[in-house]
Amino acid sequence: MKKRSKLASAGILSLASITLAACAKSANNSDDTKTVKKFPVEAPKKNVKDGGTVKVAVVTDTPFSGIFSQELSSEDLDSMVAAPGQETLFDSDDQYGVTDKGPATRKLDPKNKTITINIKKGVKWSDGKQVVAKDFEYAYEILANKDTACPRYSSQFEVLKGLKEYHEGKAKTISGIEMPDGENGRKVVLHCSALNPSMSNAGSRSLWEAVEPYHYLKDIPFSKLKSSDRIRKNPLFFGPFKIEKLVRGQSATWVPNKYYWRGKPKLDKVVISVVSPNSASQAIKSHKFDIIPVINTQWPQVKNTKNVNFIAQIPIAYHYLGFKVGKWDAEKSKNVMNPKAKMNNKALRQAIGYAMNVDAVNKRYTYGLTFRVKTLVPEKFGDYFDKTEKGYNYDLKKANQILDKAGYKKKGKWRVQPNGKPLVIHFAAMSGDTTQEPIVQNYLQQWHKVGLNVQLSTGRLIEHNSFYDKLQHDNKGVDMYLAGWSTPTEPSPHPYYSESAPFNMTRFVTAKNNKLLDEINSQKAFNHDYRVKKFHEWQRYMNDEAYVIPVDNSYQIFAVNDKISGYSLKPSKQNNNHPLWNEVGFTK
Repeated sequence: MKKRSKLASAGILSLASITLAACAKSANNSDDTKTVKKFPVEAPKKNVKDGGTVKVAVVTDTPFSGIFSQELSSEDLDSMVAAPGQETLFDSDDQYGVTDKGPATRKLDPKNKTITINIKKGVKWSDGKQVVAKDFEYAYEILANKDTACPRYSSQFEVLKGLKEYHEGKAKTISGIEMPDGENGRKVVLHCSALNPSMSNAGSRSLWEAVEPYHYLKDIPFSKLKSSDRIRKNPLFFGPFKIEKLVRGQSATWVPNKYYWRGKPKLDKVVISVVSPNSASQAIKSHKFDIIPVINTQWPQVKNTKNVNFIAQIPIAYHYLGFKVGKWDAEKSKNVMNPKAKMNNKALRQAIGYAMNVDAVNKRYTYGLTFRVKTLVPEKFGDYFDKTEKGYNYDLKKANQILDKAGYKKKGKWRVQPNGKPLVIHFAAMSGDTTQEPIVQNYLQQWHKVGLNVQLSTGRLIEHNSFYDKLQHDNKGVDMYLAGWSTPTEPSPHPYYSESAPFNMTRFVTAKNNKLLDEINSQKAFNHDYRVKKFHEWQRYMNDEAYVIPVDNSYQIFAVNDKISGYSLKPSKQNNNHPLWNEVGFTK
């Protein structure tokens, strides 16, 4: 469930899923949170030397898809592999506010409803071409053109004038994008119907922040971009490194981009490789990699490893249980809910949530490093998070009472639908390491305890890519599923749960949800107290309706070679939620 376990996302709209933290092989009630809380968020700062190759692991049981476009990829795996080269236009401070230190600056003018972006001179693609205004416009075209079937597009971006008309095919250009100095200039003025609070942060959900090399990609039809070699095999970046060698789905070797605007990187190479979760702990203990994420269920096996520095954070992310209640209408670019869907009964969804023993599982198997979350807004977003919400704590008695009251009566071992027909619920969960199966089986047993005949879709755990293909194409064999988001640094939930969002894979649509999402990003929401109030209303509404049930989040720990300096998880030391790789090097 994490279109990576692997969480996080700052700088752009990165909606990637997350891998479910799974049960360990043996029961353990220890709590290591006190230790992990003390870990720094970055490797110690020391003088570094030039040269050397850093080996980085991406822990996953599936190949990365290799879609190296921030618009077209929906995978955090792709983003992690692309980290040494892929940047967005804006850097942030540690509170995620946009600074002037990044590849471009931006100025908001609420009175005139404009945003002025200036790309810095010397910000160049890895072929030496200056990043220009047209590259920004082109990224918006990729985002909004129907032929790309971009999973990140949602109506929230339509505050940009003319974007909706372009998306619907009624206009050939986006009228709200002005390039005062021409396509090859470095200035862009965006004309909006209104500015909203989300635009103040890096990672805004109303303003796209990436660019694409128009001069390099312009001859490729939009419908073929995603599969083209210039996206998948030979992409251009304006970050510190460029791809030298790519073994599809398995590894990427990066060498310095000699045109990088911040200066020459310290390292000669960065090699990023896929590693199986089952091999991760041994890879850490044997020092096979210089930088590798820790699987929390394997923490006891690696915590005493010598010659590494452990760094950690709680990422802006969460896992959730989603219920399929509709389908995606590609022609109309919106979610359509089916009121007669099997899972379109609030009582059934709530009971399923209360039957999950999330706290017990995490306490017993993850050493306290995974913890239940109570709403769909991460606690890291401060007062936007509603701390009064209790979420779905384990309560079998309540689950049974809800089902009884709603008419889900037992006939023998299993409950039937209120109309008396049999009820079989197909549950999709993603494959992972060897501990994934036990936790999924645990939840199946919990649902069976309340008389719900829940079975695994396909009869087994589903490989990562196939899992998301089924969700995105509304496979009829999936009634509910366990997945997750690694969210942007701006808390608006619109891209995941709105009527126009392809990532709203439950396909629920209600008038009240639409209204609350609009209010969260309305002009009134420039008043912080008002926006907080609406966020709290939305969290209460979502918990009550239970179309999406919040499950848990995990500490994110990395084992870093103690000879490495400059690798940081601090927002101010990252771009696009990646460390500034030009600062990473071996100590002298």
